[in-house]
Amino acid sequence: MKIIALEEHYSYAALKEDVPQTPTRSPNNPYMEEVRVKLADLGEARLADMDKNGISMQILSISAMDESLENEITDETFIVKDANDRLAERISRNPDRYIGLATLPLRHPEEAAMELERCITKLGYVGAVVNGTVDGQFLDHPCFEPVLEAAERLDAPIYIHPAPPIKPIFDAYYAGLPGEASHALSISGWGWHTEAGLHALRLILAGVFDRHPHLHVIIGHMGEFLPYCLDRSDLLLSRAAPHLKKRLRDYFLENFHITTSGYFTLPPFLCALQMVGTERILFAVDYPYSPNAKGKEFLESLPIPKDQLELITHGNAEKLLRLRA
Repeated sequence: MKIIALEEHYSYAALKEDVPQTPTRSPNNPYMEEVRVKLADLGEARLADMDKNGISMQILSISAMDESLENEITDETFIVKDANDRLAERISRNPDRYIGLATLPLRHPEEAAMELERCITKLGYVGAVVNGTVDGQFLDHPCFEPVLEAAERLDAPIYIHPAPPIKPIFDAYYAGLPGEASHALSISGWGWHTEAGLHALRLILAGVFDRHPHLHVIIGHMGEFLPYCLDRSDLLLSRAAPHLKKRLRDYFLENFHITTSGYFTLPPFLCALQMVGTERILFAVDYPYSPNAKGKEFLESLPIPKDQLELITHGNAEKLLRLRA
């Protein structure tokens, strides 16, 4: 069975031949050192892991935790274009196994819109990734209108992935816990998912999809808590937003798609299945933060008919991203 994995990460170091591909291992956090090694590999080791676990294709996006990129951004537009060009070249070596989501210089929205168009029309990308907020602003801010317009016009989905919170949010909500607990709580242990879910709700409530009814947004981690909360949010927020043309849940079911990234147990999947249906769920592993083997095991456990499973493993991705079936 063909399996397309939609939220699979790489680092800027992976694209630069002059950067060592095996960082010095740290005894303090061996897990993260292993992740950094895998982020920096787009070659034989990654492909072998994909083959071992039946992953036909990875949709690549730059990691929200990519220190190698953060450390180099002095001219954001130049660095982002360089990263997109380098990734396109690496994809060209294995075009049947990799395809890309564009990175955008979002601090410069007009340039970001132009870069999205270049990536889609010239480099063969199939969408863009946005990692968290931009200087504390969500995509519903009016300054990002050029990016949203371009994404709709180009039929290029935007994948919203969370990133570490800005300092005031971290200090207010997460600071003061022992050891690594504050950091873990602020990202994948909880905070990432509430922020990305909030990002999605803000887009709806700001009227983005009334202005851009054909814009598609993808969120990961089994819907960032929203399937579980959807009925209550729809009841209360639709009442509070009479300016919208439709109910909140209608926008979520028509303009959003969710992936399984990092969530490999049945209860959240069954909740998502009931709330959004198989045609809105796409498979993702969240490699290398989650192992491909865990994703494969999860797929094999799903109690759904084969035709529905094939939608999740590849059919929905092929339709949404305009990939060859």
